[in-house]
Amino acid sequence: MRAPYEIRLQGGRVLKTTPVFDTYWRFAAERQDVFMRRVHGDRPPWTEDPILGVHRFTNTYRASDRVSQYLIRNVIYEGSQKPEEVFFRTLLFKLFNKIETWEALRTTLGAIAWRGFTFESYAKVLDRLLADGERIYSAAYIMPSPAFGSPRKHRNHLRLIEHMMGDGAPRKLAKAASLREVFELLRGYPSLGGFLAFQFAIDLNYSELTDFSEMEFVVAGPGARDGIRKCFKDTAGLTEAELIQVMAERAEAEFSRLDLRFQSLWGRPLQLIDCQNVFCEVSKYARVAHPEVTGESDRTRIKQKYTLRPAPIPQWYPPKWGLQIDSMASTSSGGGVPKRRPGTRTPEEAARR
Repeated sequence: MRAPYEIRLQGGRVLKTTPVFDTYWRFAAERQDVFMRRVHGDRPPWTEDPILGVHRFTNTYRASDRVSQYLIRNVIYEGSQKPEEVFFRTLLFKLFNKIETWEALRTTLGAIAWRGFTFESYAKVLDRLLADGERIYSAAYIMPSPAFGSPRKHRNHLRLIEHMMGDGAPRKLAKAASLREVFELLRGYPSLGGFLAFQFAIDLNYSELTDFSEMEFVVAGPGARDGIRKCFKDTAGLTEAELIQVMAERAEAEFSRLDLRFQSLWGRPLQLIDCQNVFCEVSKYARVAHPEVTGESDRTRIKQKYTLRPAPIPQWYPPKWGLQIDSMASTSSGGGVPKRRPGTRTPEEAARR
């Protein structure tokens, strides 16, 4: 085992790492390479890493994941761009976080919109799905049920959306001065704890409803906390959010130190939310790669196996990011450079943020 790698911070504090720290950067680079090989149309296998080749891991960039891509393309930017409609669609999708649930609602009810929404029509579609033995929630997050009087969680979540809309949440979010303010506002609603409120703040920030830097603020989820513990022997008293900030700020230097060629997201560097996600994923990866290194949980196996999806990966990111997706990726993925909405920035303008 290598000697502990130390990071000396301003003020004299020293972070002491474990071997998992280097694995964090190798995982981030290789997982992004896998993503790029796919979108460029390379044939599988896309990696020689025996763990990545067998098990399922999310992308290095959160916005590149299948559900995030669907949310951005098919939920946020499809339909009315009025604040109340964007908010309603985004929250409705994210509370279930399952593409199949959204498509079942849309197939039965037509266009998903707050205008014309009735509780019973939406609830009955979800009732029927459950009666047919379908799962309506994703397993990605633990979704607690808000206390709105129903024994069925999905009905309580529909009531939560009604409550938020009635409370003027879209209007309040549109006036927010920071990502943290968006987070605090969302966290004030029933059942939305810190982690979910932050995830939803990031999702809403993909839209034109808010426009804040993803480098402003971060909340570590339970998986990320486990990954942080596995990466560091001594955190020098830094909070989890501060450690994620260190990773984002040191990314270029760490890739260089390890002689890794990292392919960014068409010029977009890793953001705090991405570094948070990589901590979560490397926590799982380390169960196999570094079984001797323990974290907060006692899990020793990676449950989810990778399953090849034959459908192409459509690449479509918030137009305000100004990403210029190369033509090969555009052709092979069915995606391309998103059409700019009025008032969005060019790549040059986005780079000056």
